[in-house]
Amino acid sequence: MKTLEQDNLQEIVASNDKVVVQYMASWCGNCRLMKPKFKKLAGENEDTIFILADAEKFPESRKLATVDNLPTFATFKNGSFVNQLQTNKFDNLKDLVNEVTSN
Repeated sequence: MKTLEQDNLQEIVASNDKVVVQYMASWCGNCRLMKPKFKKLAGENEDTIFILADAEKFPESRKLATVDNLPTFATFKNGSFVNQLQTNKFDNLKDLVNEVTSN
């Protein structure tokens, strides 16, 4: 799992087959609760890039999905947006990740 250090998510999505992003913010309690679960899924899916992106620091990266609540999770495959979900439930997140990692 990587933490986005600059506003370059578009480049990461374009150069990797499968990417899952957790849009978060430092003040967001549910974001902190979901981070270890997100990290667990990252460990189980080593062929997929998992990124933590601060939605407030990186506006261009935020535009790749519709982020109007946090945490928002977004999936990308072959450079294209696939799906997104706003959740604090692990099972829902796991289903979202499975959409891009299972095929």
